[in-house]
Amino acid sequence: MTGAEIVFKVLEDRGVRHIFGYPGGAVLPIYDELKNHKKIKHILVRHEQGAGHAAEGYARSSGKPGVLLVTSGPGATNAVTALTDAYMDSVPIVCITGQVPTHLIGTDAFQECDTTGITRPCTKHNWLVKDVNKLSSIMHKAFEVATSGRPGPVLIDIPKDVQFQKGKYIKPKELKNNNKINIQFNGQDKKIDEAVKLIEKSSKPILYTGGGVINSGPRATEILRELVSLTGFPITSTLQGLGAYPGNDPQFLGMLGMHGTYEANNAMHDCDLMINIGARFDDRITGKIDEFSPNSKKIHIDIDPSSINKNVKVDIALVGDVKFVLEKFVHAIKKKYPNFENSNKQKISAWWDQIGTWRKKNSLGYVNSKNVIKPQYAVQRLYELTKAQDVFITTEVGQHQMWAAQHYKFDKPNRWMTSGGLGTMGYGLPAAVGVQVANPDKLVIDIAGEASVLMTMQEMSTAVQYKLPIKIFILNNEYMGMVRQWQELLHEKNYSESYTAALPDFVKLAEAYGCVGIRANKPDELDGKIAEMLSVNRPVIFDCVVDKVENCYPMIPSGKAHNQMLLGEQDEGQEISDEGKVLV
Repeated sequence: MTGAEIVFKVLEDRGVRHIFGYPGGAVLPIYDELKNHKKIKHILVRHEQGAGHAAEGYARSSGKPGVLLVTSGPGATNAVTALTDAYMDSVPIVCITGQVPTHLIGTDAFQECDTTGITRPCTKHNWLVKDVNKLSSIMHKAFEVATSGRPGPVLIDIPKDVQFQKGKYIKPKELKNNNKINIQFNGQDKKIDEAVKLIEKSSKPILYTGGGVINSGPRATEILRELVSLTGFPITSTLQGLGAYPGNDPQFLGMLGMHGTYEANNAMHDCDLMINIGARFDDRITGKIDEFSPNSKKIHIDIDPSSINKNVKVDIALVGDVKFVLEKFVHAIKKKYPNFENSNKQKISAWWDQIGTWRKKNSLGYVNSKNVIKPQYAVQRLYELTKAQDVFITTEVGQHQMWAAQHYKFDKPNRWMTSGGLGTMGYGLPAAVGVQVANPDKLVIDIAGEASVLMTMQEMSTAVQYKLPIKIFILNNEYMGMVRQWQELLHEKNYSESYTAALPDFVKLAEAYGCVGIRANKPDELDGKIAEMLSVNRPVIFDCVVDKVENCYPMIPSGKAHNQMLLGEQDEGQEISDEGKVLV
């Protein structure tokens, strides 16, 4: 086979059905071969960054690795942002890049760059393939690396002459997508017993879950829910862990961290036992490290050994795939304490009373208005009008992202796709394209900010070409909202370059792209306009004009501890509404 044929043979053997890409000179032999492989559908994006984010959305919503195909030089460098985003958020994507012919490598040839050198820090592994006979084994290895252990992006750089050359296709004896650490969790029974003893002794426990629960698959979320029911413990979540546990369940305290709830953050600060399940103690979660949960014992469950004691020192580390560790956990609790579910209720009753006191603060409340749309209210109405459907939500990055996390209640995994670790503005729209490709019959909504969405707005053309009925729900406050908020609180209201003075008319822009544009200016228009958006089986840009100066609360100020939160209007003594009741 030629190198180009080998590429597609590997993709077919791996069950790949969609690739996202953009052609160029150094990758044309592979594009020429595409016509012979009807099982694989290529989605032509408008920018290589969009291909990467679309592959991310595809992977996160389907549980399968996303694949992108781009050319050398600027094609590869344009994909770096998405690769870094996937690396930070543990998303399995396989990036195939073209490269100049081998005899030109190192000569500064047209559209040449050191792709493997550039992407080494933002991929789990990468390869420059100079021997066509090694291509198939390297590509199969790439899929294994991307999907095993802690998932992440990989890259295969293929020179143009290798794509033309003929070589042998070698199929592995076994197509593995998981390594040993996924398959088994052995030799740590003593640590499990020690952890169970801590659980039995605890009177102020909390479960703290992250994206690792979702990456572990459906069984992990099932056994997590069993653990919560068995122990009666409160549970909170990172941004990436939302949906692993039902967002409307009484034992769920809401998201924690910089814009988490008052009850979740105070419980994290005051607990005597913290069980971290598949999270990495990110700085947006911990706040001030030396004041982070100062009096608790800490148990950390993670598939990545390098995450253990990296940011926060823990008492017990359980290294393995979440689903297998939790199964051992639940089995050990049931075996050692058969009546644990009933006996433990009294022990932690005072803790739940304290949590109830914190909940009375209603930290997600806000002062609503009859005259201007509050962004929190917009997200709440969107949730209420769509919650009966199986909805997939993506976001851009900023205030709108936090309001979506706070007010849209997720009860299933893999329904929430957002850029967490890298915080990539422009992520949500192309991610929605990938999600819709993976889930063609589902409702896909990108909750966006007007500044973020303009960074990758060209991908609306992709959505229109492939008839992908994504909904772009823009909370338009005319500012880079999170930047403006920090400038207000930390830079004496010096709003330096955070106001966008020349925004497009998003309704007319939608029409220019050949899709549907809708605008809502007043609160009483929202329900009708959202219903109109949902009734359209085409791509939609919804321009929701919201309060320009609304801040996102609660908020842990930079450098502060969890129990030093700002509550916004509550700090000023104003009465706060509950679930969007109109007060003013």
